[in-house]
Amino acid sequence: MEYRRLGSSGLLVSSLSYGAWVTFGDQIGEDVALECMREAARAGVNFFDNAEVYGDGQAEIIMGRAIKKAGWKRSDLVVSTKIFWGGKGPNDRGLSRKHVVEGTDAALARLQMDYVDLIFCHRPDPHTPIEETVRAMNHLLDRGKAFYWGTSEWSAEEIRTACEIARRERLVPPLMEQPEYNMLRRERVEVEYAPLYRDFGLGTTIWSPLASGILTGKYDGGIPEGTRLTLKGYEWLRSAVDSEEGQRNLGKVRALAPVAKKLGCSRAQLALAWCLRNPRVSTVITGASKPEQVVENMKAIEVVPKLTDEVMEKIEGILENRPEPPRDWRGAI
Repeated sequence: MEYRRLGSSGLLVSSLSYGAWVTFGDQIGEDVALECMREAARAGVNFFDNAEVYGDGQAEIIMGRAIKKAGWKRSDLVVSTKIFWGGKGPNDRGLSRKHVVEGTDAALARLQMDYVDLIFCHRPDPHTPIEETVRAMNHLLDRGKAFYWGTSEWSAEEIRTACEIARRERLVPPLMEQPEYNMLRRERVEVEYAPLYRDFGLGTTIWSPLASGILTGKYDGGIPEGTRLTLKGYEWLRSAVDSEEGQRNLGKVRALAPVAKKLGCSRAQLALAWCLRNPRVSTVITGASKPEQVVENMKAIEVVPKLTDEVMEKIEGILENRPEPPRDWRGAI
């Protein structure tokens, strides 16, 4: 396993990590979750990702119990949660100081932990001043409930505002962003955030590197029963496949099959390795509902050295979605 610095911090996270989204509490229970986490740990994974909304809190409960059963040393792990959707009450969601603090306390209770290493603002909150959220996150850090804080699916402008407020008020700025990034979704990580890597040392913890399974090839011939696209509450994923753009993307995925075959890997491993080849990626969060899927995903590490410039250009020819290179403030490339 390769370990990378999380942004400008001294924290090392495994380049491949394991997350609870969709699977924990929705597809798998505690026993299978433990086996999946054990396989990830055997491969060298030290970062395990979660959120208060996953499985309506069940994902945190399952992960906390699994860690207890595994008997792992807490200091060997990097555990995260994300705060935004905590319940149905008027103050159970969003990024107010009240929900940030109370939501974190509830998440820690479910995880059976005194602290998380990383805590994310799961989405931007247009109803809460960013300064209020920055101060609330620093409150958590000051009390040892988290070591680092970051954002998820925030715009570059929102992240910059948070960083500038923190600098002005002598507070800790957000260290990392958790954006969606994969072969089919590139603009934000490769272009929009580019100035933030330079100006603030932003790290990234990537989610959906397989585009919710589309890049694995499992949907080449349709949508099989039992996959996440058939789960209640994930209809938006199905519509992404059924749309005209989704069908074009499936054509690209099928065209990637010969490339993967030549490299001696699966399309899933190719897609994960492609994300890892971006030096701005701190870690790629994988998900799996079976231990054997975890084992296969971890083999993506072996594919990265095979992605030569020539191979990457061949992939670009298939994807045909390379973003325009970012421009600096002077307008020069």
